[in-house]
Parts: sequence; structure tokens; C-alpha cells
Amino acid sequence: QVQLVESGGGLVQVGGSLRLTCVASGGVFQLYDVGWYRQVPGKQRELVVGITSDGNTNYTDSVKGRFTISRDNAKSTVYLQMDSLKSEDTAVYLCNAHRNGLTRSWTYWGQGTQVTVSS
Repeated sequence: QVQLVESGGGLVQVGGSLRLTCVASGGVFQLYDVGWYRQVPGKQRELVVGITSDGNTNYTDSVKGRFTISRDNAKSTVYLQMDSLKSEDTAVYLCNAHRNGLTRSWTYWGQGTQVTVSS
């Protein structure tokens, strides 16, 4: 069982920056792919960016060049640096850890952290 705790959200003005942190416990963190999702009321949850267990990254087009994901396996932590924030980035940001085994898969979610970008 993996527990994920996000932090770092808050209120920021358009053009500002925030750094989100996702700390994992209870599992072998380096085996997991990790993704940052965001959720807006009334809309489908969206994958913002993912980082695989071996460090490959994949960004959704709307955040390319503005967001940067990184991981520190020694600290069981994934970071999301968000720069040049826009009002449309306002959402609850959730951390997800996923791993595929030979006969099953595991997926875990954090509780989310609110990001509000004001104009």
C-alpha cells in the first residue's frame, strides 16, 4: 500500500509560479510511474504530466514549456514546478502512482492540492 501526500498548492497571480510536491510512503517508490492530474468541477480529470520509473516524461500540450516534473527516488518524492501560470491552470492537482506487474497492476491517488490562479 502506497500513500501519497501532495502539498504546495495555493493562490497565485497570473504569470506566477508554484512548486507542488508529492511524497510517497509505504512502497518501493522507484518502481512506480507517477503522474500529476488536475480536476476542475464538471470536467474530466486530466493528465497534466507523467514521469516513468526510469525518468521519461510526457507533458500535455497546454503545459509544455511552463511545467517541469522531476523525481527524487531517494526521497520518494515527485515535484511539479509550474511557471507562467494561467487562469486555466486553476484546478485541484492530484498525484497518482502506478505500477504494472506480471499479473496485476497497482494505482494509488493522493488527496489533492488546490491551485488557484487569479487574474
